[in-house]
Amino acid sequence: MPRRPPVLPIVIGIVLAVVAGVGAVRAVWVSSTASTATPPARGNERADRSQTRTDLRCDGKPLSAPRELRGIWITTVENIDWPSRPGLPDEQIKAEYLGWLDLAGKRNLNAVFVHVRPSGDALWPSAYAPWSEWITGVRGKAPGFDLMRWMIDETHARGLEFHAWFNPYRGSQPAPSGAGPDINALAPDHPLRKHPEWAVVYPAAGTGGSRLHFNPGIPAAREFVEDSMLEAVKNYDVDGVHFDDFFYQYPVNKQEYPDGPAYAQYGGGMSRADWRRDNVNKLVQEMHDKIRKIKPWVKFGISPFGIWRNDRTDPAGSPTRGLQSYDEIYADTRLWVQREWLDYIVPQLYWNIGFDVADYAKLLPWWVDVVKDTDVQLWIGQADYRVGQSGAWSDAGELDRQLAMNRKYPQVTGSVHFSAKSMRSDALGSVTRYATNFYSTPALPPVMAQLPSDIPPPPKVTVSGTKLTWRGKGTSSAVYQVRGDKAVLLAVRRGGDGEVTVPDAAGTYCVTALDRSWNESTPAR
Repeated sequence: MPRRPPVLPIVIGIVLAVVAGVGAVRAVWVSSTASTATPPARGNERADRSQTRTDLRCDGKPLSAPRELRGIWITTVENIDWPSRPGLPDEQIKAEYLGWLDLAGKRNLNAVFVHVRPSGDALWPSAYAPWSEWITGVRGKAPGFDLMRWMIDETHARGLEFHAWFNPYRGSQPAPSGAGPDINALAPDHPLRKHPEWAVVYPAAGTGGSRLHFNPGIPAAREFVEDSMLEAVKNYDVDGVHFDDFFYQYPVNKQEYPDGPAYAQYGGGMSRADWRRDNVNKLVQEMHDKIRKIKPWVKFGISPFGIWRNDRTDPAGSPTRGLQSYDEIYADTRLWVQREWLDYIVPQLYWNIGFDVADYAKLLPWWVDVVKDTDVQLWIGQADYRVGQSGAWSDAGELDRQLAMNRKYPQVTGSVHFSAKSMRSDALGSVTRYATNFYSTPALPPVMAQLPSDIPPPPKVTVSGTKLTWRGKGTSSAVYQVRGDKAVLLAVRRGGDGEVTVPDAAGTYCVTALDRSWNESTPAR
């Protein structure tokens, strides 16, 4: 069995629900504190743009390609997924990563979300952060090659998107595996050693899970964190910038987050809760705007806790009774969607269908309603790691039913599975089951109309026996085979030029060129 996320014993209210983003068990609990601020009204309904264009044809037959994002999270912190342990030889680090790409190919995925900034560190040579200890085993020590460039090149070579996954404000991991609350235990060049005034310890030293954070309430710290992540956007060919939901720390034993001096200096007359939300809102908006200026084709998305607010607190909330991210971790996820500061959102719906505190079947349509009048795409965070646990998760068909439910809503344009190790372990055969039913063929990522569109001309195609070769100018290429009354997607390749061995020399094949945003050319044969 894969390593399961470690359990934090937080039991408030009636039940614990396992909903981890980076190997944590997050409590679902009854919360009664809240204000009732209402985000701005939505605009008009937007048409769904995720589907294949119906006017594209191969030998008179319409192209048929699923348009959905299919991804896995590859977690580096505490070596949950990769590498299997710190300090491996470079060649073994590479071999293990290629194994995850092989798994993605086997399951017909089209994206990986790789943890490149777990805790104020980096998986690339950075002017802002030390090398991550989870790679070499030594805080601040680099491997013998440019890991980020190599990962992206290998990922793209297999036709997959590479989403760089960042934790913006985490500064350390809990001891003993991490530095815990001790600044002096950080790498010598860690930014919090240079700027201890930016550091917050939460929960308090001596409390289980105590760690360092960058203070979200200090503007200079926020700007530094943004620049440290944007460095990767500038220097590497990433397809997406991805956050999970660690902004302000999840509450621990009712301990107050120790940001009093920053609030006194920067609060500007707001309540403490509104000020904290405003700090996170600024990070999200500023990252959106800066990414657009640097590389407008790079997608920006966040995977938040699955509950914004409960409807008992706010009529606009979901029919749930769990932790409210708006009130407890100051993440106004609904506002981010309505303001279209994101290109996609991946709520972590890590509960089963019928769970009384947070029912997947009720949360899914709530999130659909949030995104349906915006250009923000809805991808669902799926809890592969829960399969095999007691209760509903002892049923191998739970994820299968969830994916079937997703497909009832055109606004749901993808899923991301937590995590890679759980997909590989295939507990109870659940992955094989849903992959057979829903991921049996390749898929193209959905088009995002808000991103640049530069559709390339059709490629030039030649066929010699079972070898299909093409030359073109696209960022990627898609190969189709005519089968009956449609042309089905056979393969996706990165780059404008390519070749594949086709299954039937007598068959009819076409190739299309796609731009960075997956807009597709007319087919060539």
